[in-house]
Amino acid sequence: MANNYYCPICRSNMNVGSSIVFSAKSPDNEKGLIFLDTELGNYAKKTHPEFKLQEGVEYKFYCPVCHAKLNKEENPNLVKVHMTDESGKKYEINISNIIGEHCTYKIQDKKAEAFGPDAERYSKYLDLPLEYRKYL
Repeated sequence: MANNYYCPICRSNMNVGSSIVFSAKSPDNEKGLIFLDTELGNYAKKTHPEFKLQEGVEYKFYCPVCHAKLNKEENPNLVKVHMTDESGKKYEINISNIIGEHCTYKIQDKKAEAFGPDAERYSKYLDLPLEYRKYL
Protein backbone atom coordinates (compact mmCIF):
# COMPACT_ATOMS: atom_id res chain seq x y z
CA MET A 1 0.00 0.00 0.00
CA ALA A 2 1.41 3.42 -0.96
CA ASN A 3 0.88 6.83 0.58
CA ASN A 4 -2.60 8.26 0.01
CA TYR A 5 -3.23 12.00 -0.24
CA TYR A 6 -6.51 13.68 0.69
CA CYS A 7 -8.07 17.11 0.47
CA PRO A 8 -8.22 18.59 4.01
CA ILE A 9 -11.66 20.07 3.20
CA CYS A 10 -13.69 17.35 1.42
CA ARG A 11 -11.41 14.36 2.28
CA SER A 12 -11.45 13.19 -1.36
CA ASN A 13 -8.49 11.12 -2.51
CA MET A 14 -6.18 13.29 -4.62
CA ASN A 15 -3.69 10.75 -5.92
CA VAL A 16 -3.83 8.69 -9.09
CA GLY A 17 -1.06 6.16 -9.52
CA SER A 18 2.18 7.81 -8.41
CA SER A 19 0.89 11.39 -8.73
CA ILE A 20 -0.99 13.86 -6.53
CA VAL A 21 -3.42 15.86 -8.67
CA PHE A 22 -4.02 19.58 -8.09
CA SER A 23 -5.85 22.17 -10.12
CA ALA A 24 -3.81 25.36 -10.25
CA LYS A 25 -4.05 28.98 -11.33
CA SER A 26 -1.26 31.40 -12.13
CA PRO A 27 -1.30 35.12 -11.21
CA ASP A 28 -2.15 35.71 -14.91
CA ASN A 29 -5.26 33.51 -14.50
CA GLU A 30 -3.83 30.61 -16.53
CA LYS A 31 -5.43 27.39 -15.26
CA GLY A 32 -4.59 23.72 -15.47
CA LEU A 33 -3.81 20.50 -13.66
CA ILE A 34 -0.49 19.74 -11.98
CA PHE A 35 0.59 16.18 -11.20
CA LEU A 36 3.24 15.98 -8.45
CA ASP A 37 5.07 12.79 -7.49
CA THR A 38 3.70 11.10 -4.36
CA GLU A 39 7.22 10.41 -3.05
CA LEU A 40 8.11 13.11 -0.52
CA GLY A 41 11.19 14.99 -1.70
CA ASN A 42 10.68 14.03 -5.36
CA TYR A 43 9.86 17.26 -7.21
CA ALA A 44 8.96 15.79 -10.60
CA LYS A 45 5.83 17.39 -12.01
CA LYS A 46 3.67 16.99 -15.10
CA THR A 47 1.15 19.27 -16.76
CA HIS A 48 -0.61 19.48 -20.08
CA PRO A 49 1.81 20.95 -22.65
CA GLU A 50 -0.41 24.04 -23.04
CA PHE A 51 -0.30 24.78 -19.28
CA LYS A 52 3.21 26.20 -19.07
CA LEU A 53 4.51 26.62 -15.53
CA GLN A 54 6.75 29.63 -14.89
CA GLU A 55 9.78 29.18 -12.60
CA GLY A 56 9.68 31.35 -9.47
CA VAL A 57 5.97 32.15 -9.84
CA GLU A 58 3.49 31.55 -7.01
CA TYR A 59 0.43 29.54 -8.06
CA LYS A 60 -2.85 29.03 -6.24
CA PHE A 61 -3.56 25.33 -5.68
CA TYR A 62 -7.06 23.85 -5.45
CA CYS A 63 -8.61 20.47 -4.75
CA PRO A 64 -9.55 18.90 -8.11
CA VAL A 65 -12.74 17.47 -6.55
CA CYS A 66 -14.31 20.23 -4.37
CA HIS A 67 -12.23 23.15 -5.75
CA ALA A 68 -11.32 24.38 -2.24
CA LYS A 69 -8.26 26.63 -2.11
CA LEU A 70 -5.42 24.65 -0.48
CA ASN A 71 -2.93 27.49 0.11
CA LYS A 72 -2.48 27.90 3.87
CA GLU A 73 -3.86 31.03 5.54
CA GLU A 74 -0.81 31.61 7.72
CA ASN A 75 1.53 31.28 4.73
CA PRO A 76 -0.02 31.30 1.25
CA ASN A 77 3.24 29.98 -0.24
CA LEU A 78 2.52 26.60 1.32
CA VAL A 79 -0.17 24.18 0.15
CA LYS A 80 -1.77 21.85 2.70
CA VAL A 81 -2.95 18.29 2.05
CA HIS A 82 -3.37 15.26 4.30
CA MET A 83 -1.54 11.98 3.84
CA THR A 84 -1.95 8.48 5.21
CA ASP A 85 1.17 6.31 4.93
CA GLU A 86 1.49 2.56 4.37
CA SER A 87 1.06 1.82 8.09
CA GLY A 88 -2.07 3.98 8.43
CA LYS A 89 -0.39 6.95 10.18
CA LYS A 90 -1.87 10.34 9.29
CA TYR A 91 0.16 13.45 8.48
CA GLU A 92 -0.30 17.01 7.30
CA ILE A 93 1.80 17.66 4.21
CA ASN A 94 2.87 21.20 3.27
CA ILE A 95 4.28 21.80 -0.21
CA SER A 96 5.65 25.02 -1.67
CA ASN A 97 3.44 26.47 -4.41
CA ILE A 98 6.28 28.46 -5.98
CA ILE A 99 7.35 26.65 -9.13
CA GLY A 100 10.97 25.54 -8.88
CA GLU A 101 11.11 25.87 -5.08
CA HIS A 102 11.81 22.43 -3.60
CA CYS A 103 10.27 22.43 -0.16
CA THR A 104 7.99 19.88 1.58
CA TYR A 105 7.07 19.26 5.22
CA LYS A 106 5.58 16.13 6.74
CA ILE A 107 3.90 17.10 10.02
CA GLN A 108 2.46 14.92 12.76
CA ASP A 109 1.54 16.31 16.18
CA LYS A 110 4.24 18.94 16.81
CA LYS A 111 6.99 17.26 14.82
CA ALA A 112 7.90 18.32 11.28
CA GLU A 113 10.18 16.47 8.88
CA ALA A 114 11.56 18.69 6.11
CA PHE A 115 12.37 17.64 2.54
CA GLY A 116 14.11 19.58 -0.22
CA PRO A 117 16.93 22.11 -0.44
CA ASP A 118 14.59 25.10 0.13
CA ALA A 119 12.92 23.69 3.27
CA GLU A 120 14.70 26.07 5.63
CA ARG A 121 12.78 29.00 4.13
CA TYR A 122 9.50 28.16 5.90
CA SER A 123 10.70 26.26 8.97
CA LYS A 124 9.99 29.26 11.22
CA TYR A 125 6.29 28.82 10.46
CA LEU A 126 6.37 25.31 11.86
CA ASP A 127 8.10 26.03 15.16
CA LEU A 128 5.67 28.65 16.48
CA PRO A 129 2.17 28.23 17.91
CA LEU A 130 -0.53 28.86 15.31
CA GLU A 131 -1.73 32.13 16.88
CA TYR A 132 1.73 33.71 16.42
CA ARG A 133 2.44 32.53 12.85
CA LYS A 134 0.31 35.28 11.31
CA TYR A 135 2.82 37.90 12.50
CA LEU A 136 5.77 36.43 10.56
